[in-house]
Amino acid sequence: MRQAADINAFLAGVEKRAFNMARFAVRNTEDALDIVQDTMLTLVRRYADKPRDEWQPLFYRILQSRIADHHRRSTLRRRWFGWLTSDGTQESDDALNEAADPGMTDPSELAAMDGTVTALDRALEALPLRQQQSFLLRTVEGLSVADTAAVMGCSEGSVKTHHFRALATLREQLQDYWI
Repeated sequence: MRQAADINAFLAGVEKRAFNMARFAVRNTEDALDIVQDTMLTLVRRYADKPRDEWQPLFYRILQSRIADHHRRSTLRRRWFGWLTSDGTQESDDALNEAADPGMTDPSELAAMDGTVTALDRALEALPLRQQQSFLLRTVEGLSVADTAAVMGCSEGSVKTHHFRALATLREQLQDYWI
C-alpha cells in the first residue's frame, strides 16, 4: 500500500515536466499525452518494485524510448502515407504558458513572463532533439551526467557536449531576456 502511494506521488511530481519534454520532442499535444501516459503505465507495471531512487532515471529512459519510437513511426508513416495528408499543421497551444505563476497579478509582469516563456518555448523547440533531451534532463530534472547518459543511451562526454551546445544556443537566442 505504501509503495502505491509513493509511486503515485512520484508520478504526480514528474507528470507536467515529462509532458513538456515530450511535447517539445514530438510537437503535438495529443501524442505527447499518449507518450507520457504510456511511460507512466510502463513504469508502474514493470518497475514499481524497484527502489524509489531508481524510478527517476528509469522513468526518463522509458520516456526517451517512447519519444524515439514515436519518431520512428512518424517517419515510416510519412514515408508510406505522407501523400494522403493535405496539411502538416501543428497545434499551437503553449503548455509552458499554463505553468506561469498564477499568483502574479501585475499585468506588466504577466506580459513580460508571457513573452519570456514564449521565447523559451520556441528556443527549446528549435534545438536538435539530443540537445533538448540533455538540457531538459540535466537542467530541468536535475539528473546527474551519469544518469542522463544512461537515459539517453550515450556516453557522459556526449551528454556534456549536447548540454553545452544547448546552453550556448539558448543564451544566444534568449539574450534579450537574460537577466
